[in-house]
Amino acid sequence: MKALTFTEFGAASVLQYITVADPIVTAETVLVKTTYIGLNYADIYRRQGTYHLADHTPYIDGYEGIGVIVEVGSAVTDYAIGDRVMFVDVPLANAELVAVPVANVIRVPDLLSDQFAASIGLQGLTADFLAHDLAQNQPGDRVLIHGISGGVGQILSQMLTADGCQVYGVASTPAKQRLALDAGAEKVFLRHDDWAKDYHDYFATVFDGVGKTVPLSLQLTATRGRIVFYGMAGGNPPKVDPLALMQGSKSLMTGDLWDFLIDAPSRQKRAARLFGYVQRQQITLNVPTIFPLAEGAQAHEALEQGKVAGKILLQP
Repeated sequence: MKALTFTEFGAASVLQYITVADPIVTAETVLVKTTYIGLNYADIYRRQGTYHLADHTPYIDGYEGIGVIVEVGSAVTDYAIGDRVMFVDVPLANAELVAVPVANVIRVPDLLSDQFAASIGLQGLTADFLAHDLAQNQPGDRVLIHGISGGVGQILSQMLTADGCQVYGVASTPAKQRLALDAGAEKVFLRHDDWAKDYHDYFATVFDGVGKTVPLSLQLTATRGRIVFYGMAGGNPPKVDPLALMQGSKSLMTGDLWDFLIDAPSRQKRAARLFGYVQRQQITLNVPTIFPLAEGAQAHEALEQGKVAGKILLQP
């Protein structure tokens, strides 16, 4: 099969599209012929050598995709050749064929196209985890999302709006501000404007995927509120003094989606909840940008340099 590989860490130029051995199908795996593969910032970190990466020679990046089952292991009874499935937490995904443990397989509703399912998979399940496992907001709660126009932010904003929350956000440009407002946010601030002083102790939950803004998020969170920390897109957060949290009974919540996707039922339950928002037309997405898998280096550069809005997909 063909795969996007690398043998050393570095810039996007280390990526090579070459022929490698097909995956081995074991008793409890299925072999998926991929139609689309999701590209995420974590893939860039893996390529750079700063994030966990499956041991393989050569290295093959990627963790999420969608496709059709072309072979099933001897112990697999719930899936058959020809089934259309997706996965969000399986390594070595940047390839024409991916061996997927049966516990990691997610069924896809017929009404979702391959492009849409691949665009919403990992980021949608992340948003669901942040909203329903960590924040657990109630209808009427005021919430703020840093980076509201990002991949997770766009889905999270629409999800929380559908749940009855009053959604505010922070964006870096007027174009991204308009994108978030069009998606249903009540108010979106520009990051470098002087807005924060008017919203101290205001939000029931602040979702912070930027990192360096955690001290600001603490100021914006209301008494008995929560800061949900889920990423470092803007740099590592400074240390937080527990006494600062105690004053106002504020909580700092965080976690890893992989600690919640622990078996097949947990994956399917969360995916069904996510797909429910889509089926009720409560979540929409920008059209993804598609690169051939052979041009994976250009796709990495486009993501790193912020050249495209919305999801980037790789097509074998």
